[in-house]
Formats: sequence, structure tokens, C-alpha cells
Amino acid sequence: MREFGALLRLSWPIAVTQVTQMSMGVMDTVMASRLGPVEVSGVQLGGALFWPVLLLLSGVAMALTPSVSQLRGSGRTDQIAEVARQTLWIMLGMGLLLVAFIRNVEPLYLYFGVDPAAAEVAVAYLSALSFGVVQFMMYFSLRYLCDGMSWTKPAMIIALIAVSLKLPLNVLFIYGAFGLPGLGGVGCGYSSALVMTAQLISMVLVVTKGRIAHLGVFYGFSRPRFGEMLRIFKLGLPIGAGISLEMAVFSVTTILVAKLGVLPLNAHAIAASISSIAFMLPLALGMGATIRVGFFAGAHEFEQARRAVRVALMSAFVVAVVLLTVLAVFRYPIASLYTPVPEVVSLGASLLLLVALYQLVDDVQIVAVGALRGFKDTRTPMFVSIIAYWLIGLPLGIFMAFGYEGAPLAMLGLDWTLNVPANGVQGLWWGLVVGLIVAAAALLARVRYLMNSPQKIIEMSKR
Repeated sequence: MREFGALLRLSWPIAVTQVTQMSMGVMDTVMASRLGPVEVSGVQLGGALFWPVLLLLSGVAMALTPSVSQLRGSGRTDQIAEVARQTLWIMLGMGLLLVAFIRNVEPLYLYFGVDPAAAEVAVAYLSALSFGVVQFMMYFSLRYLCDGMSWTKPAMIIALIAVSLKLPLNVLFIYGAFGLPGLGGVGCGYSSALVMTAQLISMVLVVTKGRIAHLGVFYGFSRPRFGEMLRIFKLGLPIGAGISLEMAVFSVTTILVAKLGVLPLNAHAIAASISSIAFMLPLALGMGATIRVGFFAGAHEFEQARRAVRVALMSAFVVAVVLLTVLAVFRYPIASLYTPVPEVVSLGASLLLLVALYQLVDDVQIVAVGALRGFKDTRTPMFVSIIAYWLIGLPLGIFMAFGYEGAPLAMLGLDWTLNVPANGVQGLWWGLVVGLIVAAAALLARVRYLMNSPQKIIEMSKR
């Protein structure tokens, strides 16, 4: 119970932070939609390109959480400031690269034949957004520094302040006020850039004036040390890659659902929306597990680390059972909140049953990922994502969604016929569920192996 209390104190602010951060994107979509389909399409097109790349690059900064947790657990807090400064150098460089990318995306939209009017809004939106990108990347470094120090509330408070700033800034830049002209969807980019800047300034004040000020992150200067930066990069890049791979599977699934028609696409949108909301609490538990496991691994308190893993996994399972029950019992009322169309409600409710099953597995696997990160094992989740989602789940989902009839291994001289009936959007979700089951089994096996291999944990902590 003591371990559960410690995990909960770390996790609930993270959950609030994630939901609040997500709500700002929803705010942009809702407010831009009032200006017409072109404006909202432009904002969505820009976001569809920006956020996956941002998650890939900012994932490198997540290496700070287990690194700082292990340094803190081993009593080497005097080394934390240097690791944080080197991560800031990495984020500065990556932020500038991301700015260069999003300021030159117009040829990409032209290549894919995107509607010219929507593409024009998207290009201008990304150009406006670029003024806050470097600040946002550096904010991530300081946020994950605080997380590694078991201090997760500052990010929550800053996110709540940010969303309170976002609304009036959106009104000002999208619609115009106080004599300033409205900029439409492009205004979302400028408001986001200002919010990102405010988040960095707030986090700098937290780090220099708050309870971790003794670390002295900004009380000294460190030139870039490429050996240390490479170590952080090698630890963090698989985290960003794993997040992006999982996100990309959903993007590809949505594109495939679009081929099935408008009704399945609407039902899929309901299922994906509920799934993303339900995912926030187990995601927070997984991030909390990274902090707790990292601390005990750094201190070489392996029995405590095992206890932290067990408590986090049991907590995730309980959350998953509760969510499964709620989704199964209230699937029709939940689906009807999104649309009054009976056919969409019926299909959406049937998908929510699959979402419930999906959540049961997903909640456990994301905590297993968090525990592995605490041990500084960031490569295993990435490789598992590639195999489970891209080589098993997605192909299986395509087979089940669109059906198949023929001899799949004819080139090997095997003429047996495979006949898979088309199951539509439900087939794609079954593919996601099976991929997650494979991922969860592999990740839990890896966690079990590490929990029984103290020497391996010691070796990994040197990364």
C-alpha cells in the first residue's frame, strides 16, 4: 500500500498534464471549425505532420527521467545538472531541425496532392507554430528532469496555466480582437507558439526557484559534450521511435478505415477518441513506474524495484478492469454522445467492446514499457512495437477487414487455400488487439527476466 501511494502521488499529476495538453489540440480544432472546412482542414493537416515528428524527437528527452531517477537513487545527484544541460543542447539542435522541416513542407503537400486551399492554411499554420518549437523542445527536457526527481506537479500546474492562456489567445488570433485582425486557422499556430514559450519560461522558474534549485542546472555553463550527448541520444531515441511507431499504426488504420466508407470512419473515430482518453491514466501509471523503478534500480534495491513493478502492473490491471466494465455496460450511451445517427451508434458501440478488450491489454503493456524504461531498457519496447504492431497486428487487421481468398504461400509450392471473410472496421480493431496481446506477452516476459537478473540491471544502468 505504501508503494501504491507513492505511485499514485507521482501518476495523477501526469495524467492531468497529458489530458490538459491534449485538450489544447481539441480546442484548436473546435475553434477553427467555426470558420469553415478549409480552415479546420488546414490546422488538422499541419498537426498531422507536426505532432508525430515532435513526439519522435522529444522522446529523446524522456531519457532524462530514468537517467535522473537512477542518479538520484544511487546518491549521485551532483551529476544530474550536467546530464540535464547536455539534454538541453540536444533539444536545441533538434528543435532547430524541426523548425527547418516545418518551414519547408509545402512541396510535401503538393506531392501528395493535398487540396491547395487547405495546404495553404497548413503551411502558414506551421510557419506560425515554428516560433515556439525550440522553446517547447527545451521545455520537455526540464519537465522530464522534474519527473526524474519525483516531482510531477509542476508540469501539471504549468499545463493548466497553459490551457487557460490558450483560450483567450485563440480568440485573439483566430477571430481578432482589440483592433487586431483575425488570422483564421493560422492564428492557432501563433497562439500555440506563445503558449509554448510561456511553458518554457514557467519551467525555467520552477527549476531555478523550486525545490530542485540545489541541482544548479542553470548556475553553470557546459559546452556540448558529444560523447555524453550520444549516450543520451542512444537511450532516448528508441523511446521516441516506439511512441511514433505506435501512433503511426493508428494513423495507417484510420486511412484504411476511410476506404470502407463514411459510416465505419465515424464509428472508428468514436472508438479511437474513447481509447485515447482511457489511455491517459495507464500512461501516467507507466511514467510513474519509470520513476519508481529507476530510483530503486539506481540504488541497487532490487527487491524494492520488483515490488514497484508488481504494484504498477496490478494497478494497471485494476484500472483496465474498471474501464472494461464501464465501456461494456455503457457502450451505447457513450457512442450516442458523439452522434445521433443510429447506424453509427450501433457500429460504434460494437467497436467499444473491442476497445474494452484492447484497453485490458494496453494498460498492462504500457506499464511494462514504463518499468523497462526505469531499468534503462528502451530498445526492447521499440523492437516489440515493430514486430507486434507492424508485422503481426496491422497485416492481420488488413486480412480480417478486407478479407482474403487464395493460396498465400503459392510461391513456396503450397497450394492450400486461405479464405478469410471481410469483417470491415471490426477486423482492423481485432488486428490491433492481437498485436497488443503479442506486445504485452513479450514485454512482460522481458520485465520478468530483468527482475530476476540483478547483474543485467547493473550493466544497463551504465548506459
